[in-house]
Amino acid sequence: MTTMAEERRAARRDPATPPPRVRRTAEQWLLGLGMAVSFVTMGGFVLVMNRIEDADFEQAVMPTLVGADAAMPASEARMLADTLASWFGVTLIAVLLLSVIALFLTRRRPHRRGAGWWALAAGLACLLGSQLILFPVAFVFFVAAGLFALRPVTDGSPS
Repeated sequence: MTTMAEERRAARRDPATPPPRVRRTAEQWLLGLGMAVSFVTMGGFVLVMNRIEDADFEQAVMPTLVGADAAMPASEARMLADTLASWFGVTLIAVLLLSVIALFLTRRRPHRRGAGWWALAAGLACLLGSQLILFPVAFVFFVAAGLFALRPVTDGSPS
């Protein structure tokens, strides 16, 4: 380690010096985008499944979920779709809570990288909670977490 790096770390530990000014605009936008797309996709599915009538479900949703020539009764298919909708609802709440925590920490202490762990957790919740369906949305959360980890925190020095 160089002497300059040791001096910067020693200066950062001093409570009298303010933390370095860091803008995490890209991370905030990515988290907001991931939250919005998660809300539209998972929340939209939950809303549709809660509002749809049985006849409309059998005509529009059931062939898509179970296949056109499946021998599954409509009541069982409806129960499976309602279970999937409730799972998506719980996942959506978890993703939004984890993302809000990451945004709060990003705005409160942008020089720290702890918010990246919350963004990573939101991405994992989105990926696993949607049963790998929303992997592009989870990728947005992973990119935000990666930016938290990899973007350098400068303290104004050119080195």
